[in-house]
Amino acid sequence: MAQAYCMKCRKKVEMNDPKQVTLKNGRQAVQGTCGGCGTKVFKMGQA
Repeated sequence: MAQAYCMKCRKKVEMNDPKQVTLKNGRQAVQGTCGGCGTKVFKMGQA
């Protein structure tokens, strides 16, 4: 599982439903939801 920093929980959390996305500038990132509160979390780079 991928980890990301949740701004709402203020800690590193496990990502639920991580998806690989490509930004407009061509960089790769991972986007998912926080395992604790359910808000969107985002991490630059590949998982």
